[in-house]
Amino acid sequence: MRDRHTAPLIAALAVVLTWGVNFPLSKALFTQLGPEGFLGLRYLLVPLCAVALLCWRFGTAWPRLDRSEVGPLVRLTLIGQGLHLLLAAYGMQGSTAFSASVLLACGPVFTLLILRASGVERLSRGQVAGVAMAASGALLFTSDKLLAADWHAGIGDLTLLAAAALFSYYTVASKPLILHHGGVTVLGYGSLVCTLPMLLWCAPELAALDWQAQPGWVWSGTVWQVAGGGFIGWLAWGWANEKRGVARTAPLIYLMPLVAGLIAWLWGGEQFSVPKLLGAGVILAGVALAQFSPSRPGLPARPPPPEPSC
Repeated sequence: MRDRHTAPLIAALAVVLTWGVNFPLSKALFTQLGPEGFLGLRYLLVPLCAVALLCWRFGTAWPRLDRSEVGPLVRLTLIGQGLHLLLAAYGMQGSTAFSASVLLACGPVFTLLILRASGVERLSRGQVAGVAMAASGALLFTSDKLLAADWHAGIGDLTLLAAAALFSYYTVASKPLILHHGGVTVLGYGSLVCTLPMLLWCAPELAALDWQAQPGWVWSGTVWQVAGGGFIGWLAWGWANEKRGVARTAPLIYLMPLVAGLIAWLWGGEQFSVPKLLGAGVILAGVALAQFSPSRPGLPARPPPPEPSC
């Protein structure tokens, strides 16, 4: 029994470690290539990984979507992958790796607020307290930038919060598609849908990029981010959740900012003020409280949102 649970735990910890390292790696890649340059390079690799993933799972018999599902998939993909990644890239450019890891971890709070606004569920007292704690922590976390009138960094942090909110919306709205077709199908098809718009957006930066002047770590780092941290990481995380259960695996994600902060300090020389460390702790505690407090039944007066349709 112990051996059966050890492998999923190791896989989950490896994913958390990988995702934590990816934040300072992303910051370094953005500094070297610019946000559009990195995202353009990323989406030169994404379709190859998506096709490999779909072939690995389905062979040549890829699942077919209902006509009514195509529009929602395109719309949700452009929001949940395209716009989310663009905002995260622009936000991290004006912020730091540690800030990005902490602020993007606020996703569960936005998910709860979206579910509440949709009438799917009410917030319990513990969840309300968690949301308030996370919001207070965010103010404390950014207080040094606000007091110093560092508006560039402050806007970067706000952009990261907007990226977290968009991904939370994608998480909630894509659930019917995922329940119908599975996460592999939605991830693979969504990646293919998002490729052309992202490459068109990033084309000017890609055209101006001096490809021969880029050091080797740029290529290996990008491949690792797309294949290792992206596709393989999400598959491993889903497998660990399936084997260990979401309730036992999800709390491990709160180790991610600790890994990102440690690597950013060792590798990038990032410094942390006392308010920033306290704010990060309050944010993560609030997110954990909001995420794991028992929820209340849905609001009877407002039905849950319908499944996506054209």
